[in-house]
Amino acid sequence: MRGLEDLTTKSLLISPVPGAPAVGAGVGSGTSSSQADCHGLLYNLSLVVPAVLFVAYLASQSRRSFAKLSYGRSYIMIAYYALLWIVSVLNFIWCVLQSWQCTPTKEVSWNMLSLCTKSGMLFLEISLIAFLLQGNHAGDLEAFTRTFIVSGVIVAADVLLKAIYLFGFGVPLFIDGGDQSNRVKWGLWIVHKLLLTAIYGLILFMHHSKWRERLPARPAFYNYIWVMFLINTISLFSCVMMENGVGFGFWLHGLTTICYHSFYLPLLYMTFLADFFQEEDLRLENVYYSEMKDAGFFDADWE
Repeated sequence: MRGLEDLTTKSLLISPVPGAPAVGAGVGSGTSSSQADCHGLLYNLSLVVPAVLFVAYLASQSRRSFAKLSYGRSYIMIAYYALLWIVSVLNFIWCVLQSWQCTPTKEVSWNMLSLCTKSGMLFLEISLIAFLLQGNHAGDLEAFTRTFIVSGVIVAADVLLKAIYLFGFGVPLFIDGGDQSNRVKWGLWIVHKLLLTAIYGLILFMHHSKWRERLPARPAFYNYIWVMFLINTISLFSCVMMENGVGFGFWLHGLTTICYHSFYLPLLYMTFLADFFQEEDLRLENVYYSEMKDAGFFDADWE
C-alpha cells in the first residue's frame, strides 16, 4: 500500500497534505509557488484549465444564447442558464484559489467560497433531477416553481447543516488532508455522498422497472445519471477509506474532486441546455424563412 501511495504521488504531483511541498516542487520555491505546493501542479492544472475553457466557451456563446433565450421565453431555461453562469464563475474562482486552502489566514474565506460553490453545484444537481422527473405532467411556470421550491429547501437545509459544522463546531469540511483522521468530517461526507448515490441509483432502478414510463424518454438524461452515480459511488468509497485511515482514499478523493469540478458543469450543459439551444436554432431558422417568404424573397423561384 505504501508503494502504491508513493507511485500515485509521483505520477499526480499531489501533495498528501495541503501546505506540504508536492513531489517535483522546489523546496525553496517561496510564496510565489504556494499554489503549486498546495496540492501539486498537475492537480491545480486539472482543475483550472477545464474551468477556464468552459467559462470561455460560455462567453463565446453568450450573444447567441441570450438571443435564443429571449425568443424562447422559457422560465426554466433562463433560470438555469443564469445559474449556470453564476456557478461556473464561482467554480472558476474556487479552482484558481486553491492556495487559500493551505493558508491559515484565509481559512474563513476558503470555507465561505467552498460553501457557496458546492451549494450552487448541488442546487443544479437537485433541481435538474427534480425538473426532469416531472416529465410532461407540469406546465412551464408550474414546473419552474415546484422545482425551485423543492431544490431551495433541500439546499438550504444542507447549507445550514454544513455552516453549523464549519463555524459552530470547527469541523474542516472543505480543507482536504489537514486532518485525514477527522471521523466527524468524513462521516458527514459519507452521509452526503450516500444520499446522492441512493437517489441516482433509485432513478437507474426505475429506468429498468415497471415505473419506466414515469421517467422522461431522454437517452442523454440516463447517460448523465450513470455518470453521476459512478462519480458519487467512487467518492463515497473514498470517504469511507478516509474515515478508516486508508491513505489511498486521499488520492481517490482528489481524483473525484477533479472530475466533479472540471467536468460536471460541461456535462450538465450538454445534457440539459445544448439540446434546447439546438432546437431554438431550428425554430429561429423556420421563423426567418417564414418572414422572408412573407416579404416576397422567394417569389422569383416560382416564376
